[in-house]
Amino acid sequence: MQPVRLKKRKQFVRVTNQGRKLVSSGLILLYAPNNTDKNGVGFTVTKKVGNAVTRNRIRRRLREVVRLGLPKFKKTGYDLVLIGRQSTFDRPFKQLQKDFAYVLKGIE
Repeated sequence: MQPVRLKKRKQFVRVTNQGRKLVSSGLILLYAPNNTDKNGVGFTVTKKVGNAVTRNRIRRRLREVVRLGLPKFKKTGYDLVLIGRQSTFDRPFKQLQKDFAYVLKGIE
């Protein structure tokens, strides 16, 4: 099942305020229940990380990690916000996948 994309600021703010945080070396995951039967996914990378090219590359890498890793996540009804870090840019892709799997296991 395809996740719903979070695009509006209000959605990100809700997850930030009501949700919980899980941290790994390659990424940060914020999550909150959304009272639906689908998962929602959003991505964000701050300007502190680098210029637009760097931020977009990090976002693309995170989208691919979610595309490959989220089908293994059997729970539904969560909004997930992935925050890219400086280390996300250089981190080997296999390691990023492991980071994502690690933070998904932390969701109750």
